[in-house]
Amino acid sequence: MQDLLKDIRQCTICEKHLPLGPRPVLSADKNSKIVIVGQAPGTKVHASGIPWDDQSGNTLRTWLNVSSEDFYDATKFAILPMGFCYPGRGKSGDLPPRPECAPQWQKPLFDNMPHVKLVLLIGMYAQKYYLKKQAKKNLTETVRHYHDYLPKYFPLPHPSPRNRFWLAKNPWFEFEVLPELQEQVKILI
Repeated sequence: MQDLLKDIRQCTICEKHLPLGPRPVLSADKNSKIVIVGQAPGTKVHASGIPWDDQSGNTLRTWLNVSSEDFYDATKFAILPMGFCYPGRGKSGDLPPRPECAPQWQKPLFDNMPHVKLVLLIGMYAQKYYLKKQAKKNLTETVRHYHDYLPKYFPLPHPSPRNRFWLAKNPWFEFEVLPELQEQVKILI
């Protein structure tokens, strides 16, 4: 696992497309129990090199009901974005994760984590990649039917402040989904 992480942190396969250059941000351990598959780091995370080191991360830790200490314990949580580097800015936020990254690194990482019990799929990029045809017609329906993917996968919306309107329109998420998520996480860590 250590050699693989070293290789990933030195990765430059999409360097020419990265406005801030490559800086792969991830966390994993051969004993990780829960994997968080997100989108890609934003500028703050790119600068710090710490996964989910931003407001979205604060919200995610609240959703999971875990401390920062537990969240950053790689034996408990592996953090593997679909794209390990900041992809750049688009018209309405950050660009999608670079398409080269996930096919190159996701499978080797999972192959080196035999103790994974739950994979949190945050956002539509992770959900489409892992659920493929099992994903529902949109993120809302996929998250609403999270039970369909247990015990392996747990789909979630992105905890970005930009999603506050989605959260307001879908109050069932807070009352139905989050308690189940927190229970699953509590059991595993």
